Amino acid sequence: MKIAVLGAGNGGQALAAYLSMKGFSVSLYNRSKKRISNIIKTRTIRLEGEVQGAFEVDFATTDISEAIKGRHLIMVVVPAFAHIDIAKKVAPHLEDGQVIVLNPGRTGGAIEFHNILREYGVDKDITVAEAQTFMFASRLTNPGVVRIFKIKNAVPVSALPAKKNSVLEDTLLKAMPEFEIVSNVIYTSFNNIGAVFHPAVLLLNAARIESSAGKFEFYLEGITPSVARVLEKIDSERCMVMEALGEEPMTAKDWLNYAYDVQGENLYEAIHNNPGYQGIMAPPSIANRYILEDVPMSLVPISSFGKMLGIETPTIDSIVQIASVMMNKDFWIRGRTVETLGLSGKNVDEIRRYVLEGIM
Repeated sequence: MKIAVLGAGNGGQALAAYLSMKGFSVSLYNRSKKRISNIIKTRTIRLEGEVQGAFEVDFATTDISEAIKGRHLIMVVVPAFAHIDIAKKVAPHLEDGQVIVLNPGRTGGAIEFHNILREYGVDKDITVAEAQTFMFASRLTNPGVVRIFKIKNAVPVSALPAKKNSVLEDTLLKAMPEFEIVSNVIYTSFNNIGAVFHPAVLLLNAARIESSAGKFEFYLEGITPSVARVLEKIDSERCMVMEALGEEPMTAKDWLNYAYDVQGENLYEAIHNNPGYQGIMAPPSIANRYILEDVPMSLVPISSFGKMLGIETPTIDSIVQIASVMMNKDFWIRGRTVETLGLSGKNVDEIRRYVLEGIM
């Protein structure tokens, strides 16, 4: 099986090298040449941390058509705000039988991506799927060098519609059995733990980030008991929206046990019992994907679905509003909503029929 990895940031380079280590033929695409110039020359990515070694990819390129040509599995590893751009770029070049996996989709990613392909007239037999989170906690340490702090035990994934999940068994799971196929994309989209762990922690540590350029451990120092209580409220509101959509949510505390085998009496304890978070530093600026991605592509759609379903999300709404003020951007307008996802006015039965059977 030939695999394309689209995006060469922290996650994309880690995933490309990891798949190469497993013996797969891997191409790596990035929009700009600067980040992959060294990989273009050497075709090598070095992994540090939980996986160590230097691994060769077939090639790295800034030509997306070259990257995906003849590739059965396409792993999209870019911030969720770039999904629309990637969908538009791949649309003219897709081939029958290709499987596209968003790593991760955040909230509504597969729906948004599928809508763009349809808008651009793609009539090929394509499967679009989304992961609930990214498989690794990883960071670039040098050009072409990535540290994998921790590989999660399992990551939920589902196709849109869910009736195509069997396709993932024959492709994605053969490459990475660490993925776990789940019921549908409501499960992956609304068990979006990044929505809980990223924006509020960054905003509540904004002064420290701006004064120190992020020179502290993001999770272990940035999440104090009071910050953790805010995260628990965000998590509770997320879970209520998910329950209203007919799916059983996984709490953030339960997810830490599922992904990392850690437990605690409360969310604060569980986070601080996770060795996978050791050494992960805070971003050097608040102009970071923890805000620019997770607010419009995670918190805004959760709030939007909540409003449509009559579920109040005051803590989530406050984080969106504060982020909008601090970044001087209106994330309510920039974010995914039931309107932009084409689901405005749909009831729960209609939404579930869409994600399960593809019937709109």
